[in-house]
Amino acid sequence: MLTIWGRTSSFNVQKVLWLTGELGLAHRHIPAGGDFGLLDTPEFLAMNPHGRVPVIKDDEAVVWESHAILRYLAATYGRDRFWADGPARRAEAERWMDWSQTSLQPDFLNGVFWGFYRTPKPLRDMRAVAAKIADCGQHMRLLDRVLSDQPFLGGEAPNLADIPAGTVLYRYFGLDIDRPDVANVAAWYARLRKRPAYREHVMVPFQELEGRLEY
Repeated sequence: MLTIWGRTSSFNVQKVLWLTGELGLAHRHIPAGGDFGLLDTPEFLAMNPHGRVPVIKDDEAVVWESHAILRYLAATYGRDRFWADGPARRAEAERWMDWSQTSLQPDFLNGVFWGFYRTPKPLRDMRAVAAKIADCGQHMRLLDRVLSDQPFLGGEAPNLADIPAGTVLYRYFGLDIDRPDVANVAAWYARLRKRPAYREHVMVPFQELEGRLEY
């Protein structure tokens, strides 16, 4: 059986659990990281020498790094729906995965979510936070233009393009920050919220993380 290690409040773990839900995969979930520990045990480090989650084991295959896991699960279990055979079609989704990881995720998760929400008020650098909020606004405007003529970032149906960026939306719209008027992004978010796997695995309360710098 597929086994997934990670805490459900982890953004990167949520990506994996969401896709697992979309694919209807039976799996065993082992809480790890944060208060659950396990990451520094010899057994876990033998799977991932970096001591980070998520990690999956599927039969004899061990995969770490969230986007590598997404690609593995999609290629193994989600052909046609989440994995295209042609490299050109795969690249249509993978470019958004890479953009999310290198642009959107650093600015929002590192700059806003960590710098604002997870940092205690006395320690916040609000000038830096404001700059990252503005950067996120630009990212959302870009997505709004792309979504002006298609319901999902992946096109007519959700695919791997939607998962990394879509996972951001629950926290982005849940924080008390300035946001631009991005009606197409809001409509995309509403469509994602109708998906049972999104509601179960992404719309996870994150209040436990407020003002908490440690994992």
